[in-house]
Amino acid sequence: MPTSAAPAPAVSTAPAVLTAPATPTPTPTVTRPGPRRSPALAPLLASLLGFTVITVDVSAVNIALPDIRSSLHGGMAGLQWVVDAYTLMFAALMLSAGALADRAGARRAYAWGVGLFTLASLACALAPGIGALIAARTAQGGAAAIVMPASLALIRQAYDDPRRRARAIALWTVGGSVAMAAGPVLGGLLTEAAGWRAVFLLNLPIGAVILALLARTAPSPKRPAPLDLVGQVTAVLALAGLAFAVIEGGHLGWTSAPVLGAAALAVAAGFAFRAAEQRHGAPMVPLALLRQRQVGVSLVIGFAVNAGFYGVVFLLGLYFQQLRGMSAVAAGLMFVPLAVLITSTNLVSPRMAERIGRCRVIVAGQAVLALAMFVLLPLGAHTPLWLVLVLLVPTGMGGAFAVPALTALLMDAVPAERAGTASGLLNSLRQTGGAMSVALFGALLVSDGATGFSVTGMREALLAVGLLLCATAALAAWLLPRDGRK
Repeated sequence: MPTSAAPAPAVSTAPAVLTAPATPTPTPTVTRPGPRRSPALAPLLASLLGFTVITVDVSAVNIALPDIRSSLHGGMAGLQWVVDAYTLMFAALMLSAGALADRAGARRAYAWGVGLFTLASLACALAPGIGALIAARTAQGGAAAIVMPASLALIRQAYDDPRRRARAIALWTVGGSVAMAAGPVLGGLLTEAAGWRAVFLLNLPIGAVILALLARTAPSPKRPAPLDLVGQVTAVLALAGLAFAVIEGGHLGWTSAPVLGAAALAVAAGFAFRAAEQRHGAPMVPLALLRQRQVGVSLVIGFAVNAGFYGVVFLLGLYFQQLRGMSAVAAGLMFVPLAVLITSTNLVSPRMAERIGRCRVIVAGQAVLALAMFVLLPLGAHTPLWLVLVLLVPTGMGGAFAVPALTALLMDAVPAERAGTASGLLNSLRQTGGAMSVALFGALLVSDGATGFSVTGMREALLAVGLLLCATAALAAWLLPRDGRK
């Protein structure tokens, strides 16, 4: 288990006491104390808290969805948008959020992101209807996209020593993994104790603590970084159009005018995005990078892995409560073994990659996650709960086994100056995979006209994602390098 780095000693800012000289001398020049430096612990805690809270919000809301539905009278499409409005904005804006952090300075950009996230969380908690909640979730996702790269930049700024920085980043990474796994548990406890609005109200005091810690953090330098506004706008339009087509296709019909229009918008925006990236002097997504085999395959795998994990969390949150009639707390507690498995597997994965090679670990992780989709197919209203927990074991192990090795492989495949761009692309594709799986799973859950929870739709969704993971596992085995650790 990575341990947190010891805080750097604080530099005293108290001015020296001037004593009267014994003999007349020229008036001494008093040197003003230098700029105040904060302990490295303050930016580390601020970064860890911010990354944790934006990650929890991805998964905690899934458990609150039935309560949101009964409170705001939203249908399945509304619930899908509550999840995907956040995830899609997170995915799309993450592509250029790193450049924004460079231009404004990491501390200032982080403060902007945390402040906006906190205000959007308050708007979520006060939302009078499903439309207002979706709009506030959209703002939350945009703020989260600013927070993530700025939080990592703050750690880079706070730790000059490579070893201490590596330990701090490891703690930051593990914190995000724990938050993602523990989100459903926390969501269940808060929803049962105080209602779904408490899931969002919890972000307010955390946001205040983060801003207080930032006040003790040294200012960040600003660096020139061009913004690709046309590319960013077209990326948002393409993802939004695709999500609308998939989500509303299951409700309005796949050949309805709004769905066909959204699909056409997604295609047109995709072509416009490609043209914008080709012409921009400093594109946020260099197309030459995507043509590298290791990069392209890694991005596809990241999409598929998150499609499997996010889809299962969304599905099971509804399965436990709508089909099994469990309370929010009981449903959240069903995810505790999953949280433990994800955390422990994340720690084991790098060691296994060193021993047997990254490619084998990536292929094995996808194969296990595909198996997870298939073993969940027999789930029904009366499946023993102990058996459900057993069947969740591959879900907890598969993605957590593959992602650390996948990230390391991608970082080795790109030059150092492109590491931030490649990392942003991977995270963006992973979030997009999660959003698309929620869109698909929700559409299939109601595709047979069911008003509640369709077991047939659940099985179709699991089968589709399982086959996707089999395909990407075969792609990885065929195209990724197998020479030793890489």
